[in-house]
Amino acid sequence: MFNTHPLRVSLHNEIHSRPAERVESPMVIRHLVFSLQSSERNTSREHLCQLLRDHHHSEPAPTSNHFRADLVTFKLRWELHTEFLSLTIFRLLTADEQAVDSAQKLSALDAVPKKWLAAMPGLCIVNTSMAVLKPNTPAAQSTLERQGDDLVVGTRVGEGQAQVFTDFSIDPDGVSHWMVLDLASTPKRMGRLVQRLLEIETYRMAALMGLPVARESGALLARCEADLAQLAQDIRQAAPEEEAALLDRLTRLAADVESHYAATHSRFSASSAYFDLVRKRIEDIREERMTGPQTIRGFMDRRLSPAMNTCAWAVRRQQSLSERISRMSSLLQTRVEIEQQEATRELLHTMNERQGVQLKMQSAVEGLSVAAITYYFTGLVGYVVKGAKEQGIPLDPELTTAAAVPLIAMVVWLGVRRLHNKIMHA
Repeated sequence: MFNTHPLRVSLHNEIHSRPAERVESPMVIRHLVFSLQSSERNTSREHLCQLLRDHHHSEPAPTSNHFRADLVTFKLRWELHTEFLSLTIFRLLTADEQAVDSAQKLSALDAVPKKWLAAMPGLCIVNTSMAVLKPNTPAAQSTLERQGDDLVVGTRVGEGQAQVFTDFSIDPDGVSHWMVLDLASTPKRMGRLVQRLLEIETYRMAALMGLPVARESGALLARCEADLAQLAQDIRQAAPEEEAALLDRLTRLAADVESHYAATHSRFSASSAYFDLVRKRIEDIREERMTGPQTIRGFMDRRLSPAMNTCAWAVRRQQSLSERISRMSSLLQTRVEIEQQEATRELLHTMNERQGVQLKMQSAVEGLSVAAITYYFTGLVGYVVKGAKEQGIPLDPELTTAAAVPLIAMVVWLGVRRLHNKIMHA
């Protein structure tokens, strides 16, 4: 009945694109995140299709950025983000594995082909193992006994339906470990909790990607600030003929700062956005403090917030330096413009003086012109009088010519003045 917008269906389904998995205890989960170059995005999709073909499973759509598959011995969750690829493996524990006394001995990757894992594209930035167990299992009891020992985080979440433990450290194999105790949660709620915890770990590392950039920026910004201070001193003491060179130095410094800002702005913006996601996910799990270990929020406030403040400080420092350079450039340009205006004023004054001299010379020339024109017309009158005398008219040529000179001079002078007045009026 209606003309449908071509994006309506895809936009409507966006909120359903990444639903949480149902998580039943006892289960072990491995979450892997790989940073990707733009050229590796298609490679990662083909790499997933290879695993699915080996397990006789249907492949995702060519434009899909999210895919879930049940491959019998394990479940797979594949997500392609803007900067990275996340891969999550879910595997139920066997009866023998439930008797293991340490969660670090359990791995979800045991059912995944090792050759396929070794060929994963990109660079691994997150390698997290999470065990979801009942409190009465040996591994859970071992974790509870370590609450006051070396566990950094221990918190009750989900209105008391689960407990979360982690030390936020990496073992010799490069894996960080989380323990989730299922007290009275449903598989659906446990799935949402697990997804939020994994997102906290993912976005925490993604946010920290801006920290090395901020530290590198500190050295560059310090050098630029020193150059700007020296420029300000040189500008204060500079002679007019040196200002063009100073303006060139200031322009080059502004170009360095702006190019650095352009190169780092996207990274700092992404870190800020990831940090906001971390805080939002911490709010979503609804923590309750336990006796002994600190909460996830407390840990992030003490460890992650300073790093994010460093990134924010680098951004503010960039903006402040750019504004200072802009103000100094405006001041220097104003100084150059004032000196140019002064030079222009002196030039106009000189031109006015020259114009006055020209007017005086023109007046002198006008006098000579009157004399010359009078002389010319007097000669004509003389010729006329001599011709008239030859015709019998009684006129004395010398006397008539002499009498005509004042009259001719007056007429010529009045004519020249009238012409001069017309030109000046125009």
